[in-house]
Amino acid sequence: MVTKRAQGTNLSKQLIDKIKNRSAKVGIIGLGYVGLPLSVELAKDGFKVTGFDVSKAKVKLLNAGKSDIDDVPDSDVAEIVKSGCFKATIDPKLLSQMDTISICVPTPLSKTKDPDVSYILAAVKWVKDYIKKGTLVVLESTTYPGTTEDLILPILEESGYKVGKDIFLAFSPERVDPGNPTFTTKNTARVVGGITPACTRVAKTFYEQSIPNIHGVSSTGAAEMVKLLENTFRSVNIGLVNEVALMCDRLGLDVWEIIDAAATKPFGFMPFYPGPGLGGHCIPIDPHYLSWKLKSLNYYARFIELAGDINSHMPEYVVQRISNVLSKRLAKSINKASIMVLGVSYKRDIKDTRESPALDVIKLLEEKGARIEYNDPFVPQIDWNLSTHKSKRLTADRLKKADITIILTDHTQYDYQWIVSNSKLVFDTRNATKKVSKNRGRIDLL
Repeated sequence: MVTKRAQGTNLSKQLIDKIKNRSAKVGIIGLGYVGLPLSVELAKDGFKVTGFDVSKAKVKLLNAGKSDIDDVPDSDVAEIVKSGCFKATIDPKLLSQMDTISICVPTPLSKTKDPDVSYILAAVKWVKDYIKKGTLVVLESTTYPGTTEDLILPILEESGYKVGKDIFLAFSPERVDPGNPTFTTKNTARVVGGITPACTRVAKTFYEQSIPNIHGVSSTGAAEMVKLLENTFRSVNIGLVNEVALMCDRLGLDVWEIIDAAATKPFGFMPFYPGPGLGGHCIPIDPHYLSWKLKSLNYYARFIELAGDINSHMPEYVVQRISNVLSKRLAKSINKASIMVLGVSYKRDIKDTRESPALDVIKLLEEKGARIEYNDPFVPQIDWNLSTHKSKRLTADRLKKADITIILTDHTQYDYQWIVSNSKLVFDTRNATKKVSKNRGRIDLL
């Protein structure tokens, strides 16, 4: 007689064997900046990958061999589509054919800064309705500790299958840094934690086929906490250096000079840099997941809340500084001032505008009556204040006509020497003009 434990062992062994010999069919739910790079790597390594998304336009684009993600060139998508190793679909019924399913959907905050796990729940419902015995399910979407075990586990077991025996469930946080040419999905270490040891073992085996360095932890909760620690670390340190920038302004000191000098210390210091605020999906959002969870346990996360408060008010500080610069240098009010904004994506050399502080700065400037034009080589058009605005061609004449040029995103395509030479005034929130040798008198730094 075969025991239930033996059945579970056999199923995990069978799935591991399928994964190792590349016969396992891989499903990826969510084909954004996390799911698409993962799909590409797995398909390149010989897996048959099916990508699931709710956007018909995205599915059509990908199946035509095109990419809409900064870090994934069209050539990579075309290669895996042509090889037959990748196809995209909007049909959740195909999940019934998958041996592994990775959930890579967005996890935004609600207007009250509470976690919005609706995308995760929608994806898990898909999985529950179509999952077959012997399948691995991995959540990659950033969320609060306890989500996998308390939220996903009960839903999946409504299918009649027991996690750890019939199906396998784990959490492995995405570690994507858009625009980073050095660290990619392929060479960035992975953290994996399963509901049971068998779940961890299967999930580790899955990722090891494409990613060399896999670090297992004791539980899904531990893996969830790892991701939040990583981004809270960044948020708190950026909040610290933003506050130092405010201090240096009061003291009449150059914060950039201070940071560069402190960075000469070979131990005990890691340089972070101030800016107009936080952007992107992770750093402005993830710490609030942890803070929200801890409030339910009657614990107030003081560092997280304080850093969030400082970082969220940086756009207001930037606008106040611009107003002061215009008044002092041109004896001009910000009302009806002509302003050229350079860069609206949340970080350099990408097109991603999610949570971009540049949009907050623009909104505040317009509320004060400024006339705004923008240029961004990566963002041809963008919506703000209920209307669509197009990136203006960057010309010497356009710069000269503006009362002030504001650098909000330090794209490497910009010729900062030329920009400064042709601008009346420059307000630089990123220290992009650090190497400008002439006309430095026109520059004011954050």
